Amino acid sequence: MRPGVRVGVDVGTVRVGVALSDPEGILALPAETLSRDISTDSDISHIARLVSEHNVLEVVVGLPATLAGREGNAAKAVRRYASDLARRVQPVPVRAVDERLSTVTAHSRLREAGVRGREHRRVVDQAAAVEILQGALDAERATGRPPGELVPPGGPPEGPGEGEQVREAGPR
Repeated sequence: MRPGVRVGVDVGTVRVGVALSDPEGILALPAETLSRDISTDSDISHIARLVSEHNVLEVVVGLPATLAGREGNAAKAVRRYASDLARRVQPVPVRAVDERLSTVTAHSRLREAGVRGREHRRVVDQAAAVEILQGALDAERATGRPPGELVPPGGPPEGPGEGEQVREAGPR
């Protein structure tokens, strides 16, 4: 397992959840929820500052896929976001990992923790980012390899096209 802080990102159309790992890369912890800002990309700038401040090893972005493992429009939008983020934080690598059910799991864990339903909206994006990052950390620990796929900085998003399979990050 490579030591170093990682940032986990759950990209939504309205909010972006952010999680950070401990320096050993063992445990993912909630950090914050940012408002998505398509006009100025202030959310991407904020994440880039976190990467710099915490001397981050890598950023892990959750890639939404259908239960069948196919990518649709949401995944294409996240790929564009991840590519823009990769350009801003380079040379720190950005990796895309399968995030199927991360938000569902986050809601479930919040309920188990006693967080009331209407309070979920405020923290569910952070909790989903924790699920994404913890899954990536666990996958690396199990396989000895970095999770998911490397995201190229800037330019057009690459990866599976509409209806193609998404590569799994590993066990969750």
